[in-house]
Amino acid sequence: MATVMAVDDSRLSLLGIKRHLEGTEFELIVQARSGEEALAEYQAQKPDIVLLDIVMPDMDGVAVLERLRALDGEAKVIMVSSLGTKEKVMECMEKGASSFLMKPYDQDGLLQVLRAAGGGAA
Repeated sequence: MATVMAVDDSRLSLLGIKRHLEGTEFELIVQARSGEEALAEYQAQKPDIVLLDIVMPDMDGVAVLERLRALDGEAKVIMVSSLGTKEKVMECMEKGASSFLMKPYDQDGLLQVLRAAGGGAA
């Protein structure tokens, strides 16, 4: 079972991720609501995959992505946003994101991206 950390300042988004992953090959082991919390939890928990929102109040997801990749060059980070401009997607991919998931998404879309990132069965 692949482990997942979800990072989003929205409790509703975190709840949705938790519901989507219940009963799948993915286990949500930690939720973070800020960039600083995400960095600390990543080091403590070492999840297989990170779902990382781009827009957060303390530190944007791109900055968190850069710091996660500096901590662990093998980190699998999927960027999540409703503001998926082509430029933002390209910036995230250039900085080491494994994939990009547009909000709103459904369970199938989330699972497809997680599986493509290398976590769980195809």
